Amino acid sequence: MPPSNRLFDDLARLMTDAAGAAQGVRREAETVVRAQAERLIRDLDVASREEVDVLRDLVTSLRTQNEALAARVAALEAKAGPSASPAGAAGLSEGA
Repeated sequence: MPPSNRLFDDLARLMTDAAGAAQGVRREAETVVRAQAERLIRDLDVASREEVDVLRDLVTSLRTQNEALAARVAALEAKAGPSASPAGAAGLSEGA
């Protein structure tokens, strides 16, 4: 019976070594795939999260300013009365 125990011990050791080697290959493959993905993203010139956040803040600020200016223009047009027409204002901006 001792020879069969040794056989099982050797088999168990072999399986453990194979599992360790498989994990090493898996880790190496993950590292290669991650490096390739990072290189691809860098080559595509994709915006970073920080850049997107800055642009979102800028757009929000500009939208607020645009709404305030639109309200101001509407108030000035209302104050000017019916003689001020949108076509006249457009012609004025074209000549500028």
